[in-house]
Amino acid sequence: VQLVESGGGLVQPGGSLRLSCAASGFTFGSYNMGWFRQAPGKEREFVAAIRWDGYSTRYTDSVKGRFTISRDNAKYTVSLQMNNLKPEDTAVYYCAADNRVLMRTTASEYDYWGQGTQVTVSS
Repeated sequence: VQLVESGGGLVQPGGSLRLSCAASGFTFGSYNMGWFRQAPGKEREFVAAIRWDGYSTRYTDSVKGRFTISRDNAKYTVSLQMNNLKPEDTAVYYCAADNRVLMRTTASEYDYWGQGTQVTVSS
């Protein structure tokens, strides 16, 4: 099983980034997918999740209206479009896979994790 994130970087406040996660080694289309983030000195927190079929999503309140999660089951990828970025969005972003029926927001309930990609929002 492998999850590989890409697309992180340094961006100014108000800017945009698109994170991607390439999956392999498991039946991607059967798994809910999530994005989490972890800032220095803080716990890993839920950002967004998308159901296995792509027809349902969940977001943490602080990113609603700014971030959009999407997936392509044919390409085994999940993406996170991040707009109007703020300094408080600075963190390492991780994608994760979960094969439970309902989308989860707790990190411990996810089965597979990527290594993370750094997002820094600063002027």
